[in-house]
Amino acid sequence: MLAIRLTAEPDRLGAVALPLRPGAGDGAAAEPVPTDVALPVGVVDEATALAPMAGLTGRAGEVHRQLRPGAAPGRLLLVGVGDGDESAWRAAGAALARAAKDETHLTVALPVGGSPEAVRGLVEGLLLGSYRYRLAADAEAPALTGVDLAVAEPDAGQQAVEQARTTARMTRLARDLTNTPSSVKNPQWFASQVAEAAADLPGLRLRVREPEELAAEGFGGILAVGGGSASGPRLVELDWQPAGASTHVVLVGKGITFDTGGISIKPVPAMKLMRKDMAGAAAVVAATLGAAALRLPVRITTLAPLAENMVSGGAFRPGDIVRHYGGLTSETTNSDAEGRLVLADAMAYAVQELKPDLLIDLATLTGANAVALGTRTGALYSDNDQLASDVLAAIDAAGEAAWRMPLPADYVEHLGSDLADLHSAPTQGAGSVLAALYLREFTGALREHWLHIDMSAPSWCERDDAELTRGATGWGVRGLLRWLATLS
Repeated sequence: MLAIRLTAEPDRLGAVALPLRPGAGDGAAAEPVPTDVALPVGVVDEATALAPMAGLTGRAGEVHRQLRPGAAPGRLLLVGVGDGDESAWRAAGAALARAAKDETHLTVALPVGGSPEAVRGLVEGLLLGSYRYRLAADAEAPALTGVDLAVAEPDAGQQAVEQARTTARMTRLARDLTNTPSSVKNPQWFASQVAEAAADLPGLRLRVREPEELAAEGFGGILAVGGGSASGPRLVELDWQPAGASTHVVLVGKGITFDTGGISIKPVPAMKLMRKDMAGAAAVVAATLGAAALRLPVRITTLAPLAENMVSGGAFRPGDIVRHYGGLTSETTNSDAEGRLVLADAMAYAVQELKPDLLIDLATLTGANAVALGTRTGALYSDNDQLASDVLAAIDAAGEAAWRMPLPADYVEHLGSDLADLHSAPTQGAGSVLAALYLREFTGALREHWLHIDMSAPSWCERDDAELTRGATGWGVRGLLRWLATLS
């Protein structure tokens, strides 16, 4: 990651970024934001003159790069910060990371009285916008390695920098896990990556159940989905239990390391990105690691049920009956509706054995999520108005997006089966809603304290967009960390 520091005395002025805000009045040119530190003579006047000539509006993320031969600084980057809220500074940071990618160092002049929210947004934008995942032999290290944030009182913003750095580091970890090709990423590999990351953070406890333990304890959904693969399933249980924690949250994330659809096999276009089908597990694991790094005083147990849904003589069949942890059974008429089967096991275990105060699950669960809400917004379900409101507010503050969806009582009848307790994949439409209603059947006494997010669409981005980069987005890490921080 970029090395970022707050300083009152920037000593490298090869490239300097100066924030612009929209001018007063309709059609007015952007104007420089008053900064907290002295800049070389003439820089602010030059920026003021350049803004109307370059047609700059000051909108968040707008960047103009000006060469200044023989002068210091030699390159001036004018970056729009819009209305100056955290989201605008996050967009500005991401835009600067891309505009300055060929520089070795960048100095950003912060505004007078810059808020912690502005600093946090800028740092997150810089670190997330500069992210790249590439395995090619000719992949080069980025030129930009360091950024100075010039501010009169560096100590005042240090906590915001550390929060942003941790959030970005864990979001980047979730992106790395999700982007990794499935030729490398199987359940055992994923579990080993969690173990490696957790070893660096004191106070975390990890248990990984292997296939024999899953069978002995009755995790029938995880075993069914993973039965067709030569790489056996796993259940990762990661626990952060700080002293004095009064709230216990269980996070569950779908961890299908590759999804062929099983015997209900997907067409090739739908299968080619199925390495991302464990993005929910990546998000909840990374958020838990982030909570431990930030020492948040809330107990968190994360469950990542991991399986590879493959086609073989050992694969489960449409029409099979699966017995889940705790005894409930599911008729599985579509082996491509596998994620809910592994989640059901993990959720039933959480309710019966861990007995938390709150239960949250994240999953790349349905294509219906994108049909309903497009590619940037997760579908959120809960019977608890306060919990839904709190999580939505945290997601929004973090710069992610979700929309609350209904859980209609009259749709529950579609889950009925002639053979089992539940039909896992009803065909009456409303796919994301019915999947959520199915999961709710495994919440038991925690039904009023449960929240589900179908985040299949926003887990992936086809092009660079503000702080998102092409590929895995790490969606959910930032929102979960914001919400978990409110519980403390």
